[in-house]
Amino acid sequence: MKQWTHLLLGAAALGIAAWAGPAAAQATGASGTLRVLVNPGDSSEQSRVATYTAWKGALEQALRKQVPGGMSIVLSNDATADLGSTRSGIHDVFIAPAHVVGSAMRYGYQPVVGLDKPIQAVLVAPKTSPITTMAQAAGKRLGLPLQDSVVTYLVRGELNAANTTIKRHFASVYDTRYQDALLPCLQLRRCDLVAVEKAVFDRWVAAGEPVKAITQSRPVPGLSVAIKDGARPGAAALMAALSESAEFAQLLRGENTKAVARASDDFKYVATLGYFTPRALPGADVVDAKTVAQLLQGGATYIDTRTDAEFKAGHVPGSRLVPYHEKSAKDPDFDAALDKFELAKLGPDRNAELIFACNGAECWKSFKATQAAMKAGYKNVNWFRGGFPEWRSSGLKFDAAAAAQ
Repeated sequence: MKQWTHLLLGAAALGIAAWAGPAAAQATGASGTLRVLVNPGDSSEQSRVATYTAWKGALEQALRKQVPGGMSIVLSNDATADLGSTRSGIHDVFIAPAHVVGSAMRYGYQPVVGLDKPIQAVLVAPKTSPITTMAQAAGKRLGLPLQDSVVTYLVRGELNAANTTIKRHFASVYDTRYQDALLPCLQLRRCDLVAVEKAVFDRWVAAGEPVKAITQSRPVPGLSVAIKDGARPGAAALMAALSESAEFAQLLRGENTKAVARASDDFKYVATLGYFTPRALPGADVVDAKTVAQLLQGGATYIDTRTDAEFKAGHVPGSRLVPYHEKSAKDPDFDAALDKFELAKLGPDRNAELIFACNGAECWKSFKATQAAMKAGYKNVNWFRGGFPEWRSSGLKFDAAAAAQ
């Protein structure tokens, strides 16, 4: 998944590669100040401060010439607020866990570099526990780090992708700020299982704790740096400055790791968790473009749930426009009462073969419309999760600038 390209001369000693993007074209901040946020992740308070101090020192030393207006570097322990600030563009640079950087990418930031310490979320239970799968964990008591920590984000995202939620799957949730505080929760039998980083689980095992891993997420990048498009000194200059920084080299030695270039593809998995629709929908067949084409040849009806403007710009030939007016949350537990969808336009035949689609995996309208149809008694329901973008990219013919049917 990782692609290390555009090697930066002089960075080999630190194992760094650079994104060779264009030079920044505008000043940073109102007075040229570089605004930096550092969120060290789910460490202890002492470790958090030490990590922040190390990054602050490395940036100040590396960029003292490139940023004449100086730097405003702040420490954050609130990933929920950080996720919101990626949308507002308040900060020029984020040094943060993967899910914050993945969110920032959607709002005009580029990943630059990160520590070569991938993170995985692991569900952990006592060794004597009969729980061996996520399905068997249903109805149990779960211990989690604080909301929107990278571990909690990964667990919630994987459950959403499976078309369930933490609230729905578990009987109760115990929250704590630091991951090591979850071990007593297991020991005291207050939690049936807990979620922590794999590195924390491995440390528990090495210390002789009687615990076992139930399941784990895919790995995501460790603490990484992202810079806003147009911010000075720019991605390439930031990489060059860090590669020459003795403070940054010391930071890497202190973390017992190396620096690696970060590209957008590295964050694709974490950036889509909880943002894209679930991968499955019980009661409906999830179909691809090829299957949709076959179903249409057999007489199925393609229900396009997008807007009239989107439909006119391009749609599957013969499709029927039935817009899904969405006000509910983009979440498996959405409140359908907040939305509007004209079920009567689907036709009276509850046995008709129907295909619901919108604008790809990140579009929730067809997901919600499919459920509405099933609740209304339609029995042959297909969900085209990839929607019109997949149809078009598959090379299949489509109509454009036509009146809605």
